[in-house]
Amino acid sequence: MTWDFRTEPEFEEKLEWIRWFRAERVEPLDLLYPGRAFHPLDDETGPVVRALKQQVRDQGLWAPHLGPELGGRGFGQVKLALINEILGASSWAPVIFGTAAPDTGNAEIIARYGTEEQKERYLQPLLEGECFSCFSMTEPHAGSDPTMFTTRAVRDGDEWVITGRKYFSSNARTSRFVIVMAVTNPDVSAYKGMSMFLVPSDTPGVRVERHVGTLGEDPEEGMHALISYDGVRVPADALLGGEGQAFAIAQTRLGGGRVHHAMRVVGQCNKALDMMAERAVSRETQGSRLGDKQLVQADLADSYAQLAQFRLFVLYTAWQIDQYNDYKRVKKDIAAIKFLTPKVLHDIVYRSMHLHGALGVSNEMPFADMWTGAAVMAVVDGPTEVHKITVAREVLRGREAAPGLWPTQHLPTRREWARKQLEDM
Repeated sequence: MTWDFRTEPEFEEKLEWIRWFRAERVEPLDLLYPGRAFHPLDDETGPVVRALKQQVRDQGLWAPHLGPELGGRGFGQVKLALINEILGASSWAPVIFGTAAPDTGNAEIIARYGTEEQKERYLQPLLEGECFSCFSMTEPHAGSDPTMFTTRAVRDGDEWVITGRKYFSSNARTSRFVIVMAVTNPDVSAYKGMSMFLVPSDTPGVRVERHVGTLGEDPEEGMHALISYDGVRVPADALLGGEGQAFAIAQTRLGGGRVHHAMRVVGQCNKALDMMAERAVSRETQGSRLGDKQLVQADLADSYAQLAQFRLFVLYTAWQIDQYNDYKRVKKDIAAIKFLTPKVLHDIVYRSMHLHGALGVSNEMPFADMWTGAAVMAVVDGPTEVHKITVAREVLRGREAAPGLWPTQHLPTRREWARKQLEDM
């Protein structure tokens, strides 16, 4: 089967507009308001951000991951991948385009599993960019291993009572509501005994023990949190989807998101490669440009080839999702791009940063956040090791052991077979 990543001319024009808009209108926010993309708008940022969001809406590009029934364009994964490749070079761009995590994934699962009342209360404000949301799944002692989760939700009449602790709950600092995964039936498999709940952030008993930042962030600026749920009572209709559906919902949420993460990393790596090439032709040492040094040329070549291969693999994965509309069928390649993402980002950013010398490790260049992002990408949405196991299991699925003592491609055995084939002709 062949595959084709081409899009119609009208969409190519949209991509050109996105490139221009990101570079000329959104990137100024990255420079003037770094680290504030997920903070509530104030008198300074509000007018600018709202005006930019409106321009995106006027182009029909707001929240492009959503279907037409929710105000999106119904773009497939290939088109979304091409959009996210452009947005990935800017920290503010996903917010301006309504594609920022975890809100995108949260919106998708509410749209798919939520009741009409839940959609009106929680989904509509997200789609309109009026609020932020939090995804609260992992636990301090268990990471992302659902078989070790202990946070419980117990039915009490017309209410559910949630008790437990969640770690690294994303976007907790500024969220209006939290999606919490909790065990509702401890007597069955974790994959069938957990449920998800929509919980307003100001519900009594929801207590942020401390905010958590990523590498280099001040603790008081961290956007994630260690949260205690101390007997949090929510009504029965706070259940998202059916009881016991949490794992299926989580997988739905993460499948497309991993493609989007990967293509945003492609955008960051393109930026790092551009900086590397510029440095190579701008800086001279020991009588020639850096770009004339063979070791620098090797790094440039490795970076280009690594990025080109990765980009095509991600697009191929997106194309498969569009073709089959079945994340399970594509899970091997989704897992593969997930564990490749941090490796590609680390390698290319490091080479570019190193080529800039002392300037590269200073706070006058953007490498610190980019390189830190590689470590983050290795653990979000499941650690690298888990995804490698998934790929290995899928590769081995259906394989059969050699029928005899020797491998099927054992040359002496094959030659004997070949002689018999010719004798029988």
